[in-house]
Amino acid sequence: MNSTYLKDHFLIAMPHMADPNFARSLVYLIEHNEHGAMGLVVNRPGELTLGDVLEQLRPEQPARADRAGLPIYSGGPVQTDRGFVLHSAECSFQATLSLGELALSTSQDVLFALADGAGPAQQLICLGYAGWGAGQLEAELAANAWLSCPASARTLFETPAELRLESAAAQLGIDLNLLTSQAGHA
Repeated sequence: MNSTYLKDHFLIAMPHMADPNFARSLVYLIEHNEHGAMGLVVNRPGELTLGDVLEQLRPEQPARADRAGLPIYSGGPVQTDRGFVLHSAECSFQATLSLGELALSTSQDVLFALADGAGPAQQLICLGYAGWGAGQLEAELAANAWLSCPASARTLFETPAELRLESAAAQLGIDLNLLTSQAGHA
């Protein structure tokens, strides 16, 4: 892998990010190579829960009461009707991509396992993803739209969603509240 690629990194939206899809967002990069990048916004719980999704997918067998409230995150503006589960790697499903210590599953069986109280110990369920074409993310990084740092499972799974952006920035020693929302070059 080219060391300039940011797979398994966080993208931290700079305060001046104007795109409403990404303002104040934290993105986990699943893939980044010469063809482009794919990631999931991991700090925006949506209005749906796992229970809501199971009502559509498996109405005759609802999610367990203690699992029904798992939030569904807005993973990004691309294919917002498609589900992605970013999870710890101890489980594998029909459609699972290994990401090292993490995995990404896109088949319904991961949702059913979670609803039944099984499945991975740590997970984030997302609808949609963030995507960049070849060179697009590099251009945004060069324009100071994003900061990046290695991803942290602690930030992903143990930090409340509303604190994940600040947690990732703190890994770099940065307090986003102290950065200006104005962009410029010296």
